[in-house]
Amino acid sequence: MLDVNMKKKRQKSVEAYRAALKIKPELRHLFLELTLRCNERCLHCGSRCGDVSSEELTLSQYSKFLAEVKGDFGTENKMLDITGGEPLLRKDFFDIMAAAHELGFYWGMTSNATLIDDSVARDLRRVGMGTISVSIDGLEQTHDAFRRTPGGWQKAMNGIESLIRTGGFKAIQVTTVVTRENIGQLDELYKILDGMDIDSWRIINIEPIGRAKEHPELLLTPDDYRYMFEYIRNKRIAGEPVCCGCSHYLGMEYEGEVRDWFYICTAGTYIASIMANGDITACLDIERRPEFVRGNILRDRFKDVWENKFQIFRKDLGDENEKCRTCSERNNCHGDSYHSWDFDKHEPQLCFKGILFD
Repeated sequence: MLDVNMKKKRQKSVEAYRAALKIKPELRHLFLELTLRCNERCLHCGSRCGDVSSEELTLSQYSKFLAEVKGDFGTENKMLDITGGEPLLRKDFFDIMAAAHELGFYWGMTSNATLIDDSVARDLRRVGMGTISVSIDGLEQTHDAFRRTPGGWQKAMNGIESLIRTGGFKAIQVTTVVTRENIGQLDELYKILDGMDIDSWRIINIEPIGRAKEHPELLLTPDDYRYMFEYIRNKRIAGEPVCCGCSHYLGMEYEGEVRDWFYICTAGTYIASIMANGDITACLDIERRPEFVRGNILRDRFKDVWENKFQIFRKDLGDENEKCRTCSERNNCHGDSYHSWDFDKHEPQLCFKGILFD
């Protein structure tokens, strides 16, 4: 682990890099939200997916768009991040991803894995899937209640085992959203996952967005946050493949300790996203307000939107809030993440100052 002086030096480099990215962005991750439909109805879902109507692009529309992206940006150092809803609900899922694979795109997916069996796993390998992150949100009863899906935990675990048996993937990851209901289950869950041949365990806190706003009883307390980050740090010190998500600035004690990189929100500088209906935005977790829809791939060329209409995502949110402007950590935090900013009150909905650092 790095000492404080080395961390401060690294943080300075990150600050300079972020400033350069705002001037000259580098598209590295393109998220494709294939559908808002989902066979689960998770209590925390930022996009409120489930048994909903979902306007969706066609195979030919995706093929045309991806060929355009390849022509304008190339495929080197680019990753397609496939998400939903549950992407595998698309009947033409494998046709879409085969088209992406044939164009030379590297891609990974987030999934609840309940629809994956050995046959599906083999098809995922066939069309070039490199990585997958599967959601396991606690022990069986807790997971199923949180996702409002009886039997979901066992189906997901079976799906993971099918992926492991099939093999040929770069990384199989499990992601756990930590809530008040499951924070006490991390050790038991670790023992289960440690017995499986997964590549990493990603632990993230529930965010005050989407459906989670309707369930404040699930949000973590300051003591919960401190416990969670200490848990992750201790596992990493022990050499375990456990990490935290990228969502927030954590202060000098935890930056460089709970993940391999230092905090930086890359929405709009590394990351762009295509919603299920073709709307173009930065990060799919950002509140879906009209001003954040910067175009639509059915009428706009993505390259033009990325280069000329993404400035709204390339500013310091902290400039909009007096407390943030005068904060000693402003140059490290920049107002924190776009997805957890309250754009009506002009303030962060989650700030770790006073929780993890002073």
